Amino acid sequence: MGGYLCKVYMRQTPSILKALASHLTWSGPAVVNGKAAVYLTFDDGPHPEITVEVMRLLGEYGAKGVFFCVGENVQRHPEVVIQLRDEGHGIGNHTQRHESGWDASQFSYLKSYAQCQALLDAPWFRPPYGRITKGQVEALRAHTEIVMWDVLSADFDERNSPESCLEHLMLNTRPGAIVVFHDSEKAAPRMLPVLETYLRWLNEEGYECRILPRQLS
Repeated sequence: MGGYLCKVYMRQTPSILKALASHLTWSGPAVVNGKAAVYLTFDDGPHPEITVEVMRLLGEYGAKGVFFCVGENVQRHPEVVIQLRDEGHGIGNHTQRHESGWDASQFSYLKSYAQCQALLDAPWFRPPYGRITKGQVEALRAHTEIVMWDVLSADFDERNSPESCLEHLMLNTRPGAIVVFHDSEKAAPRMLPVLETYLRWLNEEGYECRILPRQLS
């Protein structure tokens, strides 16, 4: 299908895939100001209750994240985006309607990106499901930084327990890792309990949760 990720998800992105698509962002700086850094990201919001609870948990640990927002949700809950920015979090584009790049035409996919971008003016873009074609990448990369991930929490998968999500996160987290969560109703039963324990573990391990540096001005 010309996409970068297969439909069977992987909890940690293989090095070979990162090498094949090295023009995408898979990780951030491993050390910032002398401390190990990780980069927490949240897809599919904003949600008026779940995203706000995520902000509360992050605030308890002095952590920052990047929230990849769906344009339709932004239109429903613009006040949540304002709160995210007021609290110092980053905002990313996650298309207008959460389309898979493998199933959308080039025109409709770029239009969806542009509609969401008009709402957010975001410096980062993440393709929903990680599914994006080479042609879509080439069309977008001059205008935005395309952010993938190093570690997937798999909180969206209802077959997983919070305990299994947390176990894999702790096993696969390394300095510089971009970690994916979802601030959605589907993921919340796993994401929220996992996030609180994971933040505590990161703090104990000496990690700082930071916002990705911008590569494009």
